[in-house]
Amino acid sequence: MSGDGETNYDRRTVLSAMGSLCLGGAANLSAISSASAQTVAAVPSPPMPHLTRAHNIVTVNAVQTSRPSVALTFDDGPHPTHTPRLLDILARYDVKATFYVIGTMVRRYPEILHRIVAEGHEVGNHTWAHPTLSRLGNQSFLREIDRTQEIVWRTVGALPVTMRPPYGAITRRQSQMLHDQRNMPTIVWSVDPEDWRRPGSSVVAARMVRGARPGSIILAHDIHGPTVRAIPAAIEGIASQGLRFSTMSELLGWGQWGPRGLRYVRSTNLADDWQG
Repeated sequence: MSGDGETNYDRRTVLSAMGSLCLGGAANLSAISSASAQTVAAVPSPPMPHLTRAHNIVTVNAVQTSRPSVALTFDDGPHPTHTPRLLDILARYDVKATFYVIGTMVRRYPEILHRIVAEGHEVGNHTWAHPTLSRLGNQSFLREIDRTQEIVWRTVGALPVTMRPPYGAITRRQSQMLHDQRNMPTIVWSVDPEDWRRPGSSVVAARMVRGARPGSIILAHDIHGPTVRAIPAAIEGIASQGLRFSTMSELLGWGQWGPRGLRYVRSTNLADDWQG
């Protein structure tokens, strides 16, 4: 399968199906003057839209691409102290990342999500309460996704377009259901520094650098201080290999994620469509 002519999805993990994607939102985030500044997004008045752009991706752990790009991704935040420090580092290096956020953490720290989006990073769905999805029934599974979609939309006016399962624990059937019913691909990873084991910042950085290849999806957690301290060395080491950093949507060939006022569909009744 091909994306933009230069991108192919790893055939080991991609299942063919038709779905849809919508990038954008209705909020207008103001410019910021420094890495420490935060903006408050307008709460969108229309109801939460559906994702409505066609794609055929179910599950991805890496992207086969001729472009020298990797996706740096962070799970489990936003964290009240570690995430702002990480954002300072990313701003200093002019690196854009993808944050797979937990809905309950967004509810607690909406201002940090404002800053993530305002500084050009992507937001992904990492469920509402970080359960083991493979143990859930269909209704509970979709509720974990939907509640997080809703709070991100209400907070920053844009919808996550990819989902990462906690612990990587998701069944093939669940990934297909998520694709078919919510039009979201499941994103796992190809580089795991196992930072949750707390091996130390130098080890985390070295593992990221050693595993990075064009199309790699690098897993990390912005809830761990040693991981945040590892990021400068990881960025410098990966960049020294001639690789650059993309958001997840960019790596997939979907372009820039974020509030851009695109067309939304809120129901199956075309009369209810509205323009963002």
